[in-house]
Amino acid sequence: MSGIHPTAVVDAGADLAADVAVGAYSVIGAGVTIGAGTCIDSHVVIKGPTTIGRDNRVFQFCSLGEQPQDRKYAGEPTQLVIGDRNVIREFCTLNRGTAAALGKTVVGDDNLLMGYVHIAHDCVVGDHTTFANGASLGGHVEVHDHATLGGFSLVHQFCRVGRHAFSGKASTFTKDLTPYTLASGNPAKTHGLNKVGLRRAGFSEDTIRALHNAYLDLVRTPGGLRSCLEKHRRAAAGHPEVQTLIEFIESSVRGVTG
Repeated sequence: MSGIHPTAVVDAGADLAADVAVGAYSVIGAGVTIGAGTCIDSHVVIKGPTTIGRDNRVFQFCSLGEQPQDRKYAGEPTQLVIGDRNVIREFCTLNRGTAAALGKTVVGDDNLLMGYVHIAHDCVVGDHTTFANGASLGGHVEVHDHATLGGFSLVHQFCRVGRHAFSGKASTFTKDLTPYTLASGNPAKTHGLNKVGLRRAGFSEDTIRALHNAYLDLVRTPGGLRSCLEKHRRAAAGHPEVQTLIEFIESSVRGVTG
């Protein structure tokens, strides 16, 4: 697909790079900026203020930049910001932020959002994440780099999903999912490290072993953060990933999935 289909409606207040492709019956509103190499398929609605970077692919029937689903929203000019090289599959919905919070919803680079994914207002999604079909985020959720959400996973508002974490299908999170771990269930429980994902990402066996020991003490042991913290701070000197795990747990507001 190349160019803008004659049935597409592109507002004069939209700013599209010269090579952006827009499919049949898509609607691009005022205040939308789309970078070079991005392809918008048919029947897509994008409302502004929304910024979409380079080389993205948005499949048919997506809704991007619609107003947030929040009763407090009163028409403020909030934003949706999407980075580069993302693949956004059919029927995904990504809403703008709210003025009372971050003011924008942010999706980074190189993410795969499969069909029917929902990203609510004021969420921040990092880079290289994978959302399987039907995965949904409540408002104010953070999903860190390289995380994977299984199909129909649900993340409660204000929760965080750590880097390289993995959720099984149909899992429900009301607490933070710690980095590098694997969890599933309703409510979700952790089942160990995401070892397959870590090996595929090139983590050494020594680092995986250090993370496993830290996970057992800090996540699975009641009160482990208090009793085992110094032990794993020393381990973190040789494994910065352990420090990432410690900092994530220490900064948790909602508590972590155990």
